[in-house]
Amino acid sequence: MMFLRKTAAPAQLTSQQAERIRRIRRSGAYILLAIATVVFLLPFLWMVTTSLKSDEANLAFPPQWLPDSFHWENYERGWFGSLPFNTFLLNTVLITALSMLGNLVSCVLPAYAFARMRARAAGLMFAALLATMMIPREITLVPKFILFSKLGWVDTYLPLVVPEFFGVALYIFLLRQFFTTIPQELIDAARIDGASELRILWRIMLPLSKPAIAAICLFSFVGNWNQYLESVIYIRTTEKFTLPLGLAMFTDQYATQYNQMMAVALVSMLPIVILFFVAQKTFIRGVTLTGIAGR
Repeated sequence: MMFLRKTAAPAQLTSQQAERIRRIRRSGAYILLAIATVVFLLPFLWMVTTSLKSDEANLAFPPQWLPDSFHWENYERGWFGSLPFNTFLLNTVLITALSMLGNLVSCVLPAYAFARMRARAAGLMFAALLATMMIPREITLVPKFILFSKLGWVDTYLPLVVPEFFGVALYIFLLRQFFTTIPQELIDAARIDGASELRILWRIMLPLSKPAIAAICLFSFVGNWNQYLESVIYIRTTEKFTLPLGLAMFTDQYATQYNQMMAVALVSMLPIVILFFVAQKTFIRGVTLTGIAGR
């Protein structure tokens, strides 16, 4: 027993030392977040500074981050130049609004059915729905173009709007996940009172699902506002162009006028930025709950 020695117990950190360690970790996290923020903001800052440069400064080498003088006329020259960007804006708003309406109408009903209605092979049908999310969108471009060309829909907005009324697997999945978080007792009470399934959906599920609906609307808005690939396939007439097509046409005609191009691009992205900041809290809550909920 004499040769046995008690090992010294590890020293416990004092409250001040623990608080100091927490502050160091928090400071390190803030520094990393600040660095990441600067990295992600660099392209946006380059767009802003480029939109305010003169025509000569755009071609300067090495490139200049800050312009010698601010040329605000680039926004007027770019937007009200030879291309009708006001018409492009109205076309984009029309397509985006109809597509958002189609997404909501076509995705709410199946999401409610998968979440609250029992049917044979419901799990298999839901798995098949999720499997469609793995199909690349580019694979369906050729058969869809053949179909729409035979229907005579080329050079119209129908190929961009009509498919949105047949559901989007991702949106159905997100809404279904949120619907499962709503207490079943509310639905059972409504059924006992004689409410139909559509009335339950309209009066109970939708008012309680505002965060998820806001997330779906924002996803749909951004996706359709920035839609380029299918727009360039189906739309042929210049007067029917959307903002992404107008920007592409702008660069083709004025390849060296990067200041005007950046000015128009900034104006085009303003609605997305404004919508995100207005619905930021609701959007984040909807994405969070649809990601962690469900069974």
